[in-house]
This record gives sequence, C-alpha cells and structure tokens, in this order.
Amino acid sequence: VQLQASGGGLAQTGGSLRLSCAANGNIFGIDNMGWYRQAPGRERELVATIAINTNARYEDAVKGRFTISRDYANNIVYLHMNSLKPEDTAVYYCKVHASTRDNAMRVTPYTDYWGRGTLVTVSS
Repeated sequence: VQLQASGGGLAQTGGSLRLSCAANGNIFGIDNMGWYRQAPGRERELVATIAINTNARYEDAVKGRFTISRDYANNIVYLHMNSLKPEDTAVYYCKVHASTRDNAMRVTPYTDYWGRGTLVTVSS
C-alpha cells in the first residue's frame, strides 16, 4: 500500500489547512485511517482516526478544531485543521490499517501502513 500525503505548509495562528492522504495499491480493504504527528523532540502521537463505521476519535488538544473525514470509495483520508496554534507545528503522518491481495490474489492480514509525512508549520 502506498500512501501519498499532501496539504502541509505554513499557516498563521488561527488559520486553516487541509491535509489529504490517498492510499493506493492492490488493496482488499481498509478499516482504520488516521493522522499522527511528531513535533521536534517529541514522540509521535495520535491526532485523529476514523474507522470503517465512521466513528472518529481525536486527541484532546485538537478536539473542536480538527475534523477527520474519509472518502471511502477512493481510499482518501482528510484532516481539516482550523484555529491552528503554534503548538500544532509538526510533521503529520497518515496511517492506514489495510489488507491487500498478493500476487496469487490471496488476501493478506491487516497491517499498518505509514505515509512519509507532511510538514505543518504554524507561525505565531
């Protein structure tokens, strides 16, 4: 599974950005899709996830400001970030929990796949 993330960049405090991440490959199914972030000197942390049944979960620091959504038909996950703060500055990674078909068309076990990350910088 290949993950292509886009939408990062520079925003001012109070501004907005939208991240997107498209999953491609010989995908059999995807259950959870999500976003994580890693700020300098800190461990990677969960930002938001969305399950196959549309249930969404958010880190407390982003509740009410960020919204995760998903295009189920095209295997794309979005992160709408509003009211950005300098502490939101980080590299944002998308992750999917997916199953694929191998060359013999057998279904593989569900596995986590990570994107390369996209940098979000919020200026004060």
